[in-house]
Amino acid sequence: MSKTPHHVAVIPGDGIGPEVTAAAAQVLTATGVAFAFRSYEAGDDCLERTGKALPQETLDGALAAKAVLFGAVGKSAAEVILRLRAELGTFANLRPSKAYQGVPCLHPKTDLMIVRENTECLYAGHESRLTPEVVTATRVITRGASERIARFAFDYARAHGRRMVTAVHKSNVLRLSDGLFLECCRKVAADYRDIAYEEALVDSAAMKLVLDPTQYQVMVTTNLFGDILSDLAAGVIGGLGLCPSANLGPEHALFEPVHGSAPDIAGQGKANPSAAILCGAMLLRHLGEEAAALRVEKALEAALAAGEVTGDLGGSLNTTAATGAVIARL
Repeated sequence: MSKTPHHVAVIPGDGIGPEVTAAAAQVLTATGVAFAFRSYEAGDDCLERTGKALPQETLDGALAAKAVLFGAVGKSAAEVILRLRAELGTFANLRPSKAYQGVPCLHPKTDLMIVRENTECLYAGHESRLTPEVVTATRVITRGASERIARFAFDYARAHGRRMVTAVHKSNVLRLSDGLFLECCRKVAADYRDIAYEEALVDSAAMKLVLDPTQYQVMVTTNLFGDILSDLAAGVIGGLGLCPSANLGPEHALFEPVHGSAPDIAGQGKANPSAAILCGAMLLRHLGEEAAALRVEKALEAALAAGEVTGDLGGSLNTTAATGAVIARL
């Protein structure tokens, strides 16, 4: 275990964000790995109070940290999380979807990773109002970003024993933009002869994820498609409460549960901490604390299998008790 504390910036945000980031921090501390946590403001409440959804102090803190643990924000998401990803240079968004024993789901053998390009596509934000009745949005796909995310996906597959990478696209309609994306994926695939490569239309891939997600191991795709497919993949394993994500770049890393701020249950102790705890495991692995990451994952798996879970998964525990059930198994 590390002796020098890992400096982690915590941005709890809105809704259930403070509850689940607190749970993740408690589990991380319980591993015995040394951390120095520092909290920063961002989100809707921060915007209302200060006039800024993402204060400069928060951005500076995120840039100075070894990693960022992020909760959730509401309507200011574009101003906060999209900007954070851009400022931190986190071009790759990793969204795992894994089924767990004890959690009712459609496909109990699901275990796949969606690698989503994080910097462009429609989320680049290039929108224009041509007339009061006509609005356009420009989809940006570049060779550099496409080759970079494809190489990241193949490197991930090789490092984690995955034998197939699937490039997801809609090139039969988006001939130029997704045509370029596929061209880049094919070029990169030629450098990884040990990894099988295939391509799938996004609508077909969505159907197949519902029917049999086990046919996929690593999916690589553009920003919007990755956002949609990862939520669909969450549905087949039991819901967003089980889905973490990692935003990774050359120098920085940001970890966030996928579930959003859920303002309707905020402050009631109903929030499922599982996704945030799994974010903690991904954070540990990023920092080189592999043994601790495995312990966290195994502890959570044991708690899920025992039914010691929150109401969204059919259990009776509140957020604090569900977190405690994981810590007790460390």
